[in-house]
Amino acid sequence: MAWWHTVLIFFLFCSDCASGQITYSIPEEMEKGSRIGNIAHDLGLDLKRLKSGKSRIFSSDSAGYVELNKENGLLLIKEKIDRESLCAKMTPCALHLQMILENPMELYSVTVEITDINDNAPNFQKNEMRFEISESALIGARFVLGEAVDPDVGINGHKSYSLKPTDNFVLDKHVDAGKIVEMVLQKPLDREKQATIDLSLTAFDGGEPQLSGTIHIHITVVDANDNAPIFNQKVYKATIPENAIKGTKLITVSASDADEASNSHVTYVISEAMDRSVADSFLVNEQSGEVTLNGHIDYEKSNIYQLVIQARDQGGFSDTCKLIIDVLDINDNKPSIDVLSMSTSILEESKPNTVVAMLKVNDLDSGANGQVRCMINDNIPFTITSPSNNFFSLLTNQELDREREAEYNITVTCSDEGVPSLSSSTSLRLHISDVNDNAPVFERNNYQAYVVENNTPGLSIFTVKASDADSNQNARVSYILEETTVNGHPVSSYVSISADSGVIDAVRSFDYEQLKDFHFRVRAQDGGSPPLSSTVTVKITVQDQNDNAPQVLYPVQTGGSVVAEIVPRSADVGYLVTKVVAVDVDSGQNAWLSYKLQKATDRALFEVGAQNGEIRTVRQVTDKDAVKQKLTVVVEDNGQPSRSAVVNINVAVADTFPEVLSEFTDFTHTKQYNDDLTFYLVLALAAVSFLFITTVVVIISVKIYRWRQLRIFYKSNLPVIPYYPPGYADTGVTGTLPHMYNYDGCMTTASRKSDCKYSTLGGQSVLVMDFKDSMPQRINENNFLDNDNSPELVRAFSIYMVALIILYFFHFIVCTAYPIYTWFTGILCLSQASSGIKSGYTLHGVPTHRRAHTHSL
Repeated sequence: MAWWHTVLIFFLFCSDCASGQITYSIPEEMEKGSRIGNIAHDLGLDLKRLKSGKSRIFSSDSAGYVELNKENGLLLIKEKIDRESLCAKMTPCALHLQMILENPMELYSVTVEITDINDNAPNFQKNEMRFEISESALIGARFVLGEAVDPDVGINGHKSYSLKPTDNFVLDKHVDAGKIVEMVLQKPLDREKQATIDLSLTAFDGGEPQLSGTIHIHITVVDANDNAPIFNQKVYKATIPENAIKGTKLITVSASDADEASNSHVTYVISEAMDRSVADSFLVNEQSGEVTLNGHIDYEKSNIYQLVIQARDQGGFSDTCKLIIDVLDINDNKPSIDVLSMSTSILEESKPNTVVAMLKVNDLDSGANGQVRCMINDNIPFTITSPSNNFFSLLTNQELDREREAEYNITVTCSDEGVPSLSSSTSLRLHISDVNDNAPVFERNNYQAYVVENNTPGLSIFTVKASDADSNQNARVSYILEETTVNGHPVSSYVSISADSGVIDAVRSFDYEQLKDFHFRVRAQDGGSPPLSSTVTVKITVQDQNDNAPQVLYPVQTGGSVVAEIVPRSADVGYLVTKVVAVDVDSGQNAWLSYKLQKATDRALFEVGAQNGEIRTVRQVTDKDAVKQKLTVVVEDNGQPSRSAVVNINVAVADTFPEVLSEFTDFTHTKQYNDDLTFYLVLALAAVSFLFITTVVVIISVKIYRWRQLRIFYKSNLPVIPYYPPGYADTGVTGTLPHMYNYDGCMTTASRKSDCKYSTLGGQSVLVMDFKDSMPQRINENNFLDNDNSPELVRAFSIYMVALIILYFFHFIVCTAYPIYTWFTGILCLSQASSGIKSGYTLHGVPTHRRAHTHSL
């Protein structure tokens, strides 16, 4: 039997290359590590693919027999295979395996057919058989010897029998399909000659080498009984469902004996030659021949049973029949689900029809009871298909969205076609991996925030918030201030934003009067690659504070002349004297102004409108009322705390202009004005005098210096030094000396005379000068002590006198013209007042009234 250890018998065929099926054939009992085949070569796969695809062998019932070597792609024997223990009598006997690859998922079906070798000898259930045969047994009487059991199949399981010695008995040569061996009497027995007979029955199989098994037969010859029982049928058939309970009746067999009395009494037994595991599953009633179920039968283990029932009479004669029991399949097995491969996570951008999992579903039942269909729970973006028998693939059927569903619990339910249908289910959990496909979204379409003016720099104004439906880094939002300008300045000089929290802070203090509101945009950007972003507009409104006091526009307060409103003594009650016009640059209630009369010369004569600021008379003007009336009006806003401004108004109650002049002309003011003018005039005169004296001193100092230089040179006792100056030539076209000149000078201190000669070369005229009396005369001319009419002094003195005249003339003009101007203006105002003209105007939206008789006195 060792020949097959070194010889590998296999053949390869591919019935459907697209389905990835391959079949090998090997003999049983191969040693561990023996080679089955090169699956990588046979399937056309690269060895690298086996490693990268994490190739593995899967089988629900036979994975322990075969293993895959990923290094060389060989399919090897992992454990020694015994075909008889694996498949019993079933043919063909095969291992059904699946080779699974991942990334991408691939499935290959591998069938390893196990061929039988002659490793089992025929074997009888007992070592000895005993018969009691009447000596009157007729020639041709049959005696059942049973059969030998050989687990091998095919030729290795084919048996032949040999009986020795063959003096009285021979074997029946017509053995039926069940291999039931019968012994036939060929020579009458004689108990008196031979009371016992010993035979040997040997069974041979058809294998190479041939194997055999032997059983000993002991025959006791008894006294005459010349008729044997005979069954009514040689073959009985019965059916029973696999879920039948113990004691269920199958059928009743019957045999008859032509003898009488005790020799015709028949008993029934199951042949001892039967397999005990089968024989013990059934019972036969010895007296009635009724066959009942004695245990549990399973269609999936065996779908047919054969029993040999023997009928015996009292004389030892017997007959046999065969009972064939068909087991009916009942849908008693749920489908079993095995997950071959499963992805725990998948990207949300995966395309439809991406394989998520591969399943194998088995149902041990047969027919419709074993037909399985699988379904998944509704409302999920997956589908399940069956690429081949018992194999199912779970696929995506549309694009996934992690933000809609981050994880799926997929329940796969597999049901058979039986009635009632049985089902089983398994749950698969699939996580959807995130892809940065969502931009941050702000909570609002736009934001509006308020900040009170005069805020502290660094004050937190508002918070913008954006959310990202993605996860992890893809959902980390950063906030960025988009650079724009506000009033010509970058917006970053007004506000800043925290990149992490979205808190907007003020960079500077705001002034409502300069900036009431401004807009800018904030961008929210996620941390994905590439990043996605969105923007939102934020409006900051500066709220007003009462930080500005009212400003009086009318009447205008001057520091010079007196402004007065003239009220004739004939004015009626309610006479409009003037109107105080004021504005407040604040807004809202901070700019609501109210007016009230704080002080007045005669409070009973005037009143001021609290809302409009109009000053009116409240009674008739009398002769006793003073001409000069002074009113103090307070303008107050409505802020908290409130701010105010004070305006002083002079009112003249008179009908003639002289009366007004006599009361309102302020000579002290004119005198003060003249005193100031005189001060500046004296100051200018002092400055001019200082400059004149300084000029005279400088001139005198220069004159003294020159005179001393000449005196020193005149008194010198040095001898006469002849001096010959070089010739000077003027070569320019516009020069003052067109020719070459020579100067000869001779000086002496003895004669106090000097001669100077002027001559030219080459026949030119020569000028000779006599210095006998010229030097003293020149010295006398330069002596300022002897000349009282020095031109520099005269010029300086003249300038000084002109400046004095101009200053005194300017003083006269100003001091004379100003009173004349004041008197002329008063006359003009009085003439306008007599006309009584009134006019109105609007300033900054506030209605005002200006009287034509408002004068400057």
